[in-house]
Amino acid sequence: MSTGLSRQECAVTVLGGPTAVIDIGGLRIVSDPTFDEAGPQGYLTKTAGPAADEDAVGPVDLVLVSHEAHPDNLDGRGRAFAKTAPLVLTGPRAAERLGSPAVGLSPWTVHRLPRPDGGGDLTVLAVPAVHGPEDGERDADGNVNCEVIGFVLSGQRLPTVYVSGDNASIRTVAEISRRVPGIDAAVLHAGAARVPAKFDGRPLSLDSRRAAAAAAVLGAEVVVPAHYDGWAHFSEGLPEIELAFHEAGLSSLLRVAPHGTWVPLTH
Repeated sequence: MSTGLSRQECAVTVLGGPTAVIDIGGLRIVSDPTFDEAGPQGYLTKTAGPAADEDAVGPVDLVLVSHEAHPDNLDGRGRAFAKTAPLVLTGPRAAERLGSPAVGLSPWTVHRLPRPDGGGDLTVLAVPAVHGPEDGERDADGNVNCEVIGFVLSGQRLPTVYVSGDNASIRTVAEISRRVPGIDAAVLHAGAARVPAKFDGRPLSLDSRRAAAAAAVLGAEVVVPAHYDGWAHFSEGLPEIELAFHEAGLSSLLRVAPHGTWVPLTH
């Protein structure tokens, strides 16, 4: 836990649960930080702590929060970590609740950050996500379960990277692919999260077969799975993901490494 994560030119590492560290364009970005140790988190149970803690991650330039309503995407220490970052990008309602330094983005809106590598700006595009079945009851804002967004990162001479957030909808992935052609790499929240009291226990995130289908729809050359371990309500793990990609003939796209190990974002 005390070993620092060395800076990379263009790579991602998953720390467990949904939490990923992305080094791109000279920026260090952390998505959905969860740094608590194992234990109960309200009606959810965390079964494993992260592969690297806040000190190992070090200073960050940006935190991406797909949603802050559930502790498996933003736990206590993750929330405190996000508040120390210079910028947090999340949905509009989540930004209101988090306060500074959070900035709310509605789907299909953009935020740009200067790149320390001298390559201009990193463009962060907020994209939609559906946190449950398509036919799930929607709130007054049109959200299933709660407000969730995903992100697409892009810039000159950089791969275009999709970070799905807790999306369970292939229709939404298809819409993103149509509107943002040329996605090179995808960090997909899989694990088929299920809560019996919600939507008859149907998946709230991509199950393994839908993750493989999402990869096929996107046409990405690099697919990094996240959000498949570390919490008791994740009903599918890495073996199911690997089998689904194998059965779909997409094993060559899947990049799996021990948590805390860097994976290049280019083919």
